[in-house]
Amino acid sequence: MSALPAIAVLALLILVHELGHFMAARLQGIHVNRFSIGFGPVLWKYQGKQTEYALRAIPLGGYVGFPDDDEDSDIPPNDPNLMKNRPIIDRAIVISAGVIANFVFAYLVLLVMTLSVGIGTVDQPGVRISKILEPNAPAAVSGLRSGDIILSANTTEFDTSLTTLDRFQSLIAKNANQTVDLQVMRDGKMLQVPILPDGESGKGRIGVRLDFTGKPHRRAVHSIGEALDNATQSFERLVVMTVQGLKQLATNFQTTAGQLSGPVAIVAMGSELVKSDAAALFDFTAIISINLAIINILPLPALDGGQLVFLLIEALRGGKPLPEELQNNVMQGGLVILLGLGVVMIFKDSFNLLQQSGLSPL
Repeated sequence: MSALPAIAVLALLILVHELGHFMAARLQGIHVNRFSIGFGPVLWKYQGKQTEYALRAIPLGGYVGFPDDDEDSDIPPNDPNLMKNRPIIDRAIVISAGVIANFVFAYLVLLVMTLSVGIGTVDQPGVRISKILEPNAPAAVSGLRSGDIILSANTTEFDTSLTTLDRFQSLIAKNANQTVDLQVMRDGKMLQVPILPDGESGKGRIGVRLDFTGKPHRRAVHSIGEALDNATQSFERLVVMTVQGLKQLATNFQTTAGQLSGPVAIVAMGSELVKSDAAALFDFTAIISINLAIINILPLPALDGGQLVFLLIEALRGGKPLPEELQNNVMQGGLVILLGLGVVMIFKDSFNLLQQSGLSPL
């Protein structure tokens, strides 16, 4: 039963994405003849006044269909409300709306989480050094010790929020081979400790293991302003993490490709999070929604970003689109690859989960 919330989250995020496209089209008066969640055989459908709504068997996405290329449509090809007859900006709004919907939904989820379950915090400000990893590491050379609490670095103060570890790590990473002035609390005394992180540019390290200054817990928000600020910070952090992950995948594919997860693994991870902390379902929903948005905006065939590339080319050609057959072939080829990759990832995830459970696939 614990898998059901995670499955419901994935279905909800697909629905949100497609509703973004659908509403952006309908609000502009653009004809929409199909709204589908999933691909393949139809499990359920309903014919509305203008649009057919369907639930299909393969839950790897969804689509909003337009009558532009529907041979059975009775709408004349020169109708100004056909998608293909609309100005580039109108079409760009429709194509981008799914991504925007996922971003907005992720932020709202984080805001609701903040208001309902509170803000993650510890009682004492700062970042605690739990271990010095190497005797010749920059931390050891500077005189830092296990148990020291870093209150600030280069005038950046570390408060009681759960983002302190990430903020400190990011500051150190950005200051490789540059002196960082630390304000350290040790046995009730305040110390000024300069330290020189080593490593490549953007990958600075000081050779320590970090921890919170106390046991993390949640507290109620003091005001709506604090809730908005906390949700904004969490949203920005998740977006940056997702972009950095994709960047690492692109620049170091051989090392990171094995870490890719498909829908089965995502559901499994979501299920484990729900078991450990029901509030984690909020974070899980926001993370997947942001990932769905960013992946869809990539300039790849069959994704929203690929369609925006076609619009950009059309704009650069003075409003003259690429041949329709070429566009269809590229998008259909991309869709086949995308679905094939989804099926492969499902089998990969299932095999890995069977191995982890101690069972062997037949």
